[in-house]
Amino acid sequence: MKFFKHNILAIALLSCAYGFAQQAPQFTQYMYNTISINPAYAGSRDALSIVGLHRSQWVGFKGGPITQTLSIHSPLRNDRIGLGLSFIKDDLGPQNFTYVYGDFSYSIPTGRNGNLAFGITAGFTQFSFDSSFRLDGDNPNDPLIYGTEDRWAPNIGAGVYWSTDRFYFGLSTPRILNNDSHTENGYEALERISYYFTGGVVLDLSERFKFKPAFLIKATNGAPVSYDLTANFLYNEKFWIGGSYRINRETAAIGGIVDFQISRQLRIGYAYEKPISEIARYTTGTHELLLMYEFKFMSTKLKSPRYF
Repeated sequence: MKFFKHNILAIALLSCAYGFAQQAPQFTQYMYNTISINPAYAGSRDALSIVGLHRSQWVGFKGGPITQTLSIHSPLRNDRIGLGLSFIKDDLGPQNFTYVYGDFSYSIPTGRNGNLAFGITAGFTQFSFDSSFRLDGDNPNDPLIYGTEDRWAPNIGAGVYWSTDRFYFGLSTPRILNNDSHTENGYEALERISYYFTGGVVLDLSERFKFKPAFLIKATNGAPVSYDLTANFLYNEKFWIGGSYRINRETAAIGGIVDFQISRQLRIGYAYEKPISEIARYTTGTHELLLMYEFKFMSTKLKSPRYF
């Protein structure tokens, strides 16, 4: 049983990150962390926004993925231009990826309250391998697993983002170049291109209740398409509660999301996921914590809360 458990973990980690395609990190609260996947989102909240997120995936597994993000973005005085900076650390068992990227967006008004933004991002991806990590039955001489050195590689990305006060849609590819983090012995560990299509809407149910369905579709070259569906209810402009469902061959999961708008500037969110794939019997689930703070020096524009 222990050997089988370790093999399931190895297969899951490899399918998420290594071998033919390294996929970008995934999040349950993607709708509040859009800057990490779409540079066109930079500055769209009309405030200086700081977003931090911690995700512990497959708790109970040795080497389960742990992802941490920190981003900051803001419009300039010319409010058509937005700038951002994103840091992502993605630990996948023995394999560690660090992303440091700067974002630029330019938006064009569409209609009475719509904006169409175009964004580009550029930066570096760092790959490293922890040689102290071992699973039962590992071959210490395996060049695919243990022959990789630390590497930094530049990359670029692009995206578009259209939003009003009630709708949004985005299309992006945050990493365009197929960098190879393993160039020896004929093996490849490519940073494959991932495409993201996102969207959502806010609907009034009553004076105090609103309903917000949203989706994210992620397609990575060499990996199965992933579909994330969420539905949240907002009460009194302060409290979000809802559920999520991910359709994916390796990482299928169901979950719940709770968010509090504590003040006009501060927001905190928590999400829990339970896998419904083969890995479900070996983990207690996935936990995700989100913090967002928005500086009010642009208080004439800052809404409480922003829906997107």
